[in-house]
Amino acid sequence: MVWNTRSVARAELVLLLVLPWITPAPAADNPYRASIEKWHQEREAKLRADDGWLALAGLFWLKDGANRFGTDPTNDIVLPAGSAPARVGVFEFHGGRAIVRVASGVTVTLDGKPVTTRELRSDQPGPPDVIAVANLTLYGIQRGTRYGIRLKDKDSRTRKEFAGVRSFPIDEVYRVTARFVPYEPAKMISIPNILGDVEQTPSPGYAVFTLQGRECRLDAVTDEGNLFFIFRDLTSGKETYPAGRFLDADPPKDGKVTLDFNKAYNPPCAFTPYATCPLPPRQNHLPARIEAGERNYHH
Repeated sequence: MVWNTRSVARAELVLLLVLPWITPAPAADNPYRASIEKWHQEREAKLRADDGWLALAGLFWLKDGANRFGTDPTNDIVLPAGSAPARVGVFEFHGGRAIVRVASGVTVTLDGKPVTTRELRSDQPGPPDVIAVANLTLYGIQRGTRYGIRLKDKDSRTRKEFAGVRSFPIDEVYRVTARFVPYEPAKMISIPNILGDVEQTPSPGYAVFTLQGRECRLDAVTDEGNLFFIFRDLTSGKETYPAGRFLDADPPKDGKVTLDFNKAYNPPCAFTPYATCPLPPRQNHLPARIEAGERNYHH
């Protein structure tokens, strides 16, 4: 068949009419894609929040005795310049107990009420007592034998300069149904952290699934009734955060659990040097590339 100019024109017109119908559907027309995009938006909103990880601006390990804090450089705990009075007060630390004593004339609040002297409950077992001065909040954390004061600043540079988190393209291949094998009774597994501590944590069981032709296994821990996975894969240190990433999942049902790696997210340590993140146990190093979820954060 010989194509003349009129035939070519007709063919081009047909293509123009057909192409819009074969264009990939936008997120609004793809419920799964829309749900993942909504999840990412909510995730970034939490990071940007006044008390989110981007506001983390300091971590100070307490020494036994008096630990003075304020913006004056001679303090033991130096707060950001211009953020608070030169001398805010002192944390008196003895035998694993921290008592805050506020300097005269300085306003410090706890749960919105002024406080002058108070023993502070740490995050172990928590919830911690959070004291506030101007745009700063401070609270105690316990890691192993260490007791520290964590500082959050609504005006932190990290929060102001945050430009969003990059993610891999959404791919349903990485939404897998895994078989969940319970430990009966719960098994204690070793979870290291970036401080070099190792914590023995109860694990309810492990998830087994196949990805890229390889059998993969992840030990779980629990977090507020849900499953929590700390994992590393072959993208770690390349496209994704070197130490690994986190993944949440609903409790198992009928021996199955859904692992949606499109919701894999960076630990707080990817955004701030003042976090004390857990690291993946050796058995949670996956022999596959998980090209889904959050990529490494550059700042």
